[in-house]
Amino acid sequence: MNETLKTIYDRRSIGKLTLPMPATDELSVMLQTAFTAPDHKQLKPWQVVVLTDDALDEFGRVLLSAAKQVADEQGQSLDDTACTKFVNMPKRAPMIIMVATNTKPHDKVPPFEQLLSTGACIHNLRLAVQSLGDRSIWRSGDLANHALVKAYFGVADKDDICGFIYVGSSDVVMPEREAVALEDFVKFKR
Repeated sequence: MNETLKTIYDRRSIGKLTLPMPATDELSVMLQTAFTAPDHKQLKPWQVVVLTDDALDEFGRVLLSAAKQVADEQGQSLDDTACTKFVNMPKRAPMIIMVATNTKPHDKVPPFEQLLSTGACIHNLRLAVQSLGDRSIWRSGDLANHALVKAYFGVADKDDICGFIYVGSSDVVMPEREAVALEDFVKFKR
């Protein structure tokens, strides 16, 4: 197995991440790599916001406001434990990279194709994170596309937040990945 295949094969989601996080130059390489995703007509149908430091606290407050709004709409309320949970969600990593679609009208590139390109961008990003020695997890959740969350990130109503990529370090050793029984998922026609 060559080095590229090993990076792909070894990539795993790690839920609790710590410092250090990628340095500015490493982050630039990761993002440039992400932006090599398949992109029909070079539309660059994605948008990215990187959060660190105080922005993580601010995002936690936005999540809490969104959660309270949802609870109010359902005639419920959040207890202190739930409030603390929402505020602390972004602190599970020292860096979060929000990736959303930035869909553009085009006769030959329908919105679903631009959405797939955004997903490929995220996957490239995660492989770049892995290859540079950091770890990540791709999160979304019920509040990802809540109006308050989209407004915080400047994401238009027509677009979707596709993921929050939590990035940092971890010394967790993951078990060996089991091989997939290809015959369960692949058919050959000749």
